Amino acid sequence: MKRLIIAIDGPAASGKSTTAKLVASQLGYLHVDTGAMYRAMTLKVIEKEIDIRDEKAIAKLARNTHIALVPGDDGFKVKLDGVDVSDRIRRPDVTGAVSAVSMVSEVRQLMVKEQREMGKRGGIVLEGRDIGTVVFPEADVKVFMIAHSRERAVRRSKELAANGIAAEIEELEKLLVERDRKDSNRTISPLLKAEDAVVLDTTALTVQEQVDFIVKKAKEKLH
Repeated sequence: MKRLIIAIDGPAASGKSTTAKLVASQLGYLHVDTGAMYRAMTLKVIEKEIDIRDEKAIAKLARNTHIALVPGDDGFKVKLDGVDVSDRIRRPDVTGAVSAVSMVSEVRQLMVKEQREMGKRGGIVLEGRDIGTVVFPEADVKVFMIAHSRERAVRRSKELAANGIAAEIEELEKLLVERDRKDSNRTISPLLKAEDAVVLDTTALTVQEQVDFIVKKAKEKLH
C-alpha cells in the first residue's frame, strides 16, 4: 500500500502538533514537527546571546548545530546538540524570536533539506508553515489549519502552564498575532495556504474531530 506524505500547515497554536501526532499514530506514520526544529535553532541563538538581526552569525551557528527529533514513549523529544530541549523551546522568548531566526536563508535551507530527507519514503505527517508550499509541494494530502487568535492564546497558555510557565492570555495573543504577521510577510517561505490545500478551522472542533477529518482525507487518497 502506498505510504502518503501528509502536510499540515497553519499558524502557531492552531492545533497542528497534537492533531498531527495523533494522525500519524493512527496511520502508523512518522510525525515531524518542523516548527520544533526552528524553535530549537532559535533557543540556541538566544542562549548564545546572538542578536536575532545578525543573519551572518546565525547562519554560521546553524552550520555547527545538530537538531534531531527522537521518538519517545509520549511523542518525540527535540534534541539540540544531543540535549533534550523539548520543554525549553516553548518558552515565550523563543516564541517571540523564532520568526526572525526562521527568516535566515541558510537556516531554512538546512532545515528543509533535513525534512525532505525524513519524508522521501512517505509514511509521514509533517506540520509547519511551508510544508505544502515549499518542503513537499507534491504532498498527497494538504491541510491548512486555522483558529481564532484568542482560542489559540488560550491553548498556548494551557500548554505553558503544563510546563510550569505562567503567561497572560492577552500577551500571548499579541505575540501570536505578531508572529502571524511576520510569518505571512517574510520573503523566504512565507506562511501561505497551498492552492490545493483544504482549510480546517479548529476553533470549535475537538481534537478527535480534527484527527478524524484528516485521517478520512488520507484514506480517500488510498482508495
